[in-house]
Amino acid sequence: MRSCGYSLERAEGNELSFMRRTSGGEYPRLHAYTHTEGSVLVINLHLDQKKPSYEGSRTHSGEYDGELIETETERIKSLAASRAEPEQITEF
Repeated sequence: MRSCGYSLERAEGNELSFMRRTSGGEYPRLHAYTHTEGSVLVINLHLDQKKPSYEGSRTHSGEYDGELIETETERIKSLAASRAEPEQITEF
């Protein structure tokens, strides 16, 4: 994720949280939760439009589809494919 321009936000067990700013401000931003299932990396990508409304809460206004998410998904896939050995890429 770092090679895709994301910064590690936090790690909790097997799950890592990464973010990538889409503008000069803190929000909106791309947010990805990652974890592994065996040898497969699973990425849950969404767009945070604003910070959580309630202090101490991680609930936010996340968008899980749309043109920006589709474009970013393809960008991540392309970067991953260009950096991996052919036998490492099985499915996107």
